Amino acid sequence: MYTAQGRIKQSELLTQYMPLVRRQALTLQVRLPASIELDDLIQAGMVGLLEALGRFDAAQGATFATFASQRIRGAMMDELRTRDWLPRSVRRSARAVDDAVRRLEQQLGRPPEEGEIARELEMPLSDYQQLLNDTNSGQLLPFEELIADGGEPAGDDTHRQPFEQLLDEQQRQTLIDAIEALPEREKLLMALYYQEEMNLKEVGAVLGVTESRVSQLHSQAVSRLRARLHETN
Repeated sequence: MYTAQGRIKQSELLTQYMPLVRRQALTLQVRLPASIELDDLIQAGMVGLLEALGRFDAAQGATFATFASQRIRGAMMDELRTRDWLPRSVRRSARAVDDAVRRLEQQLGRPPEEGEIARELEMPLSDYQQLLNDTNSGQLLPFEELIADGGEPAGDDTHRQPFEQLLDEQQRQTLIDAIEALPEREKLLMALYYQEEMNLKEVGAVLGVTESRVSQLHSQAVSRLRARLHETN
């Protein structure tokens, strides 16, 4: 695995860890819009693997497998962040939903129901639900990545400063508190999707609803979370 000078033989490690790149790409692809090609994720993951080869430092304590896995996933997330697959009009509508949820939570002192949000937006319930479906295509990412401002991949602390890590911990706790405040069905949905890593179809089977309905509920839950996180900033 190492040369006489102690340098990692890159060709051997590339061959060894290419299956890991593909596995991570497949795991991520099933949770993303159909427009995201598997080959694009694999290519991005290979960039992450090459970066891991160049930056790995055994003295940091992490194994190369752990370090490479973080870099591979981070590179895939960076690739996804560069893709703005939602039209601007849909993004504007998504912000309007966030604002409506925030206003109603302040007025009602509880999570607003779908019908209440639709009325606040002055649109029929069916139009609001279609809007949730439209916006959800841009939100099917690991949630810590969804709310991140960019920078190093979440979970990669190798080059992070203690203050930055503390801020991450505070944000994570705020997110946990916001999830706890969700309606029970949306809280279960988030747990199944983000913790159990089920796809939308599998979540729908557990909840007893269609995949489209799961998409709507997921988008609504994300709006609730963003509204609460905005209040704490």
